Amino acid sequence: MLSLGKLLELTLAGREPAQQTQMTVAGTRLRWLAEGALEVTPSVARDCGLDLLLSAGLHGNETVPVALLDELIHAIARGELQPRARVLFLFGSPGALRRGGRYLEQDLNRLFCGGHELSSGPDAIRAGELERLADAFFAQPGRARLHYDLHTSVRASAIGPFAISPWHESASPSRAQLARLATLGMRGVLYHRAEVPTFSGYSRQHLGVDAFNLEMGNLPASHGFYTALEQRLRGLIQGEGALPDESLADELQPFRVVREIVKHSDAFQWRLGEGIEHFSELPRGTLLAVDEATRWLVEEQGERLVLPSARVRNGMRAGLVVVPL
Repeated sequence: MLSLGKLLELTLAGREPAQQTQMTVAGTRLRWLAEGALEVTPSVARDCGLDLLLSAGLHGNETVPVALLDELIHAIARGELQPRARVLFLFGSPGALRRGGRYLEQDLNRLFCGGHELSSGPDAIRAGELERLADAFFAQPGRARLHYDLHTSVRASAIGPFAISPWHESASPSRAQLARLATLGMRGVLYHRAEVPTFSGYSRQHLGVDAFNLEMGNLPASHGFYTALEQRLRGLIQGEGALPDESLADELQPFRVVREIVKHSDAFQWRLGEGIEHFSELPRGTLLAVDEATRWLVEEQGERLVLPSARVRNGMRAGLVVVPL
């Protein structure tokens, strides 16, 4: 196996590779760009015209998606997986991965779309670096462009794995892209209605890329979902087949964000049990959270809570209230 296939090992050790560019026997180029960043380029004759960014580990304690990308990188470096797409693999927060914590000083995935310019410290520096890597990778005109940012959480999801579609002023995702999400094992899609400072939000809102968060909930690493997802991503990297049947888009349960719950002070507290799942429907009038004099309630029947977390900085989003479309 080519030594650049050990990107995760290099990242966890905080080392640069001795060789920053290597070629497989089939003519695929592997190029180390920065810490936790590997660009894979097929030969011109094999290139199918797709630029695919796969990122994971923006939160250092979400290790299952990191391991999945590590397997894909190993397969390419061994020559078992022969890409026809250009691929950029990114391990988002190397420092948090080494520490085994969610982040270093602040949530990296809230610092994009200008957020890092208003902040400081290692997380802000890394957000700026990731934006520059995405800018350069997606700079070639006339190509199909995709970004999947993989995440897990401590809570289960009542609907199973789901995608988050960042807002874009000019267009919603095409039915073809939604159908592809269904083939990747997603069971729902959540639409934002305003700009979000996430990495996939940056790719979508500032670069015009078809970008999504893939949220797996708390499925264990041994779950068969990950085996199927890895195989689907291998097929995408290998340029296999046409776009899926657009009717598959109808298999996704659609939701939209109706409001955000923002943590204003250290007094913020969720008033829900630890076992509540993402997308669990809650009775009207249910007390969701309190923060000094502020109280958040379920205002309308059918509202559900997604991605609740009290471990965010004051002034940041602590959860989303969503409704089915």
